[in-house]
Amino acid sequence: MSKLETGRQKTGGRQKGTPNKVTKALKDMILGALDDAGGQTYLADQAKANPAAFMTLVGKVLPMQVAGDADNPLNVINTIRREVIDKSAESPDA
Repeated sequence: MSKLETGRQKTGGRQKGTPNKVTKALKDMILGALDDAGGQTYLADQAKANPAAFMTLVGKVLPMQVAGDADNPLNVINTIRREVIDKSAESPDA
């Protein structure tokens, strides 16, 4: 039987939210290497030397969703601005 029967609860396996052992071990190794390289100071240096790579890292560690609470919801304001530059006013030859 390949599908779970309706109404049966899952049994066995990891509990929801528990990382597997390989993921945890890899994360521990990366954090150890970061600590050995200088920790926060190293990351600050990398932000200046390799901003694109650093911003990719920032994107990976930030939450995927940002949510407000029911009493204080998030407000998003999008602004589109169009500027027209008068080139003739800048050039004395025109």
